[in-house]
Amino acid sequence: MRFSSLLLSLLLLSSPAVSQGPSSDDIIYDQVRIKLTGDRDVGSGAIDVKVEQGVVELRGKVKTEKHRVKAEKIAKKVKGVQRVVNQLRVAVS
Repeated sequence: MRFSSLLLSLLLLSSPAVSQGPSSDDIIYDQVRIKLTGDRDVGSGAIDVKVEQGVVELRGKVKTEKHRVKAEKIAKKVKGVQRVVNQLRVAVS
């Protein structure tokens, strides 16, 4: 009886730690970074990504306006993204 009570207590105490995985913002961040880096055009830019409550903010420089727009579209397609704030700038050569 004592052993089963101890085992039950340990399971109850450890279950919140086990169930807490990465937050959805962390998952969104990872997925946005993977998709941006994997894109042949956009991946060559220096893009910083920040995610807060499903809102993705993109900052940095890209080569063209086309790349700026494409980066936003890529981020919007990631599951869980609520909105994209595109602060990317086109690098002037």
